[in-house]
Amino acid sequence: MPIDISAHFSFSVDRVTDVLLQFEAAAIPEQRVFVRSSEVSQTEHFARIAAQDDIGERIWLRAEGRIEVTYEARVEVDRLLLDIGELARLEPHELPAETVQYLLDSRYCPADRFQPFVEAEFGDICGGKRILAIRDWIAGNFTYTPGSSTTNTTALDSFVERRGICRDYAHVLITLARASAIPARYCSAYSPSVDPPDFHAVAEVFLADPTTPGGGAWHIVDATGMADPADTVKIGVGRDAADVSFMTTFGEVEFGDKMVAVSKVP
Repeated sequence: MPIDISAHFSFSVDRVTDVLLQFEAAAIPEQRVFVRSSEVSQTEHFARIAAQDDIGERIWLRAEGRIEVTYEARVEVDRLLLDIGELARLEPHELPAETVQYLLDSRYCPADRFQPFVEAEFGDICGGKRILAIRDWIAGNFTYTPGSSTTNTTALDSFVERRGICRDYAHVLITLARASAIPARYCSAYSPSVDPPDFHAVAEVFLADPTTPGGGAWHIVDATGMADPADTVKIGVGRDAADVSFMTTFGEVEFGDKMVAVSKVP
């Protein structure tokens, strides 16, 4: 089923500043972008570059003054959906090179510190079943609380406070998966079931592919329970939110307004 996406945001800068954006649905095999319209105010510099893992694109701006960004797209998702609980973990030495970085600590995900916890809490569960147990543990122990976290909040902070938003839920799931020696990465996305509508964050985990001996594949997991992998539209991926924010600035910026609307096409 096609998904219609509409987004708008604005920001202002007093002096010439570099800004990195990533807000467009990625054109990748598991989702087809039928229509795409991106409008950005006139800037001194505008350039597209490949995003992490070649999923989506980033946009470099060199801008001054008020900048407005408007985006519309229609995307059809055709993703392989498997029962994660039936999938095995690949042993670390069996992992492909590109997944190794997603086993390691990152800015918001101090996985090493959680190894004793995951062994105590989930030690008798393996592979995809452990991922589902982690997802359910987060859902059962955390409270979704808008405004409760900042750009400095780590998975450890969220774990202690037991609250957060989608970004924090994803960071905790990623951290506990990595502590279990399962590669996990952060995925920014659009989903029609997110309420209130906004840029959303989910986790992806790398598990064995039963159709390919020795192979593996990435699978979406959302601890908030809001996004269905069947209609989740990926924007980009990274080690954590620092890699795939919809806007990263390299100077002082005053953020303006933001609007996101996502809906299924009948």
